[in-house]
Amino acid sequence: MLLSTNAIVLSKIKYSDNDLIIKCYTQKEGIVSYLLRGVLKSKKGSKVAYYQLLTQLKLETDFKPSRGLQYIKEVKVNHLYSSLHTNVLKSAIVMFLAEVLSSSLQEEEQNDTLFNYLEATLQWLDEQEHFSNFHLLFLLNLTKHLGFYPDISKIEAPYFNLEAGKFEDEQQNKYSISNENLTLLKQLLGTTFDALEKVKINAKQRQSFLNLILVYFELHLGSFKKPKSLQIFNDVFS
Repeated sequence: MLLSTNAIVLSKIKYSDNDLIIKCYTQKEGIVSYLLRGVLKSKKGSKVAYYQLLTQLKLETDFKPSRGLQYIKEVKVNHLYSSLHTNVLKSAIVMFLAEVLSSSLQEEEQNDTLFNYLEATLQWLDEQEHFSNFHLLFLLNLTKHLGFYPDISKIEAPYFNLEAGKFEDEQQNKYSISNENLTLLKQLLGTTFDALEKVKINAKQRQSFLNLILVYFELHLGSFKKPKSLQIFNDVFS
């Protein structure tokens, strides 16, 4: 059937000399992989630019639920970024978050709330001059859509249990955090993207908290794998 949907590119791999396989998070069908035949040929080369990581597209597809790889009939850029792929620091964020999303998003069904969150936050990042803490709040808020957002009913407690996903009065296990990471978690839980600049974090704290969030993802998503781009990402933001 013919299907029109908005989509966000999560990954791409070369398939034979002239073909690409791209994985997208689509508004209407969740995760979908597409085979792009001949897209790497010279006269079609300009089309490759459409499939940069986290690009927001409008797709017309020949969709068959039983088929593992779908086909794109027409593609348009749905939102043209001004800096996301040209700013070196933003490009590092894009590479890292695309890998996290590719590992985190597994559902093959419509989820407008999640899709709208991804669209809006990426557009916000594209417009900002100060964004060094963006990925921390992005990932923390993403847990709300994935089903394991921290329980804040006892947010004044002195520990947060990563495994249980809640604040506690006593240290329960090796996944109970306190000190700087706990303070930063409480700050970010009460922060909007527009207020992020007020959260002061140095490079060491940022790296420590990011590692904590990734452990949190690993504990709550059985299929999650720590991003291969993590070291490069940390080097860029050190």
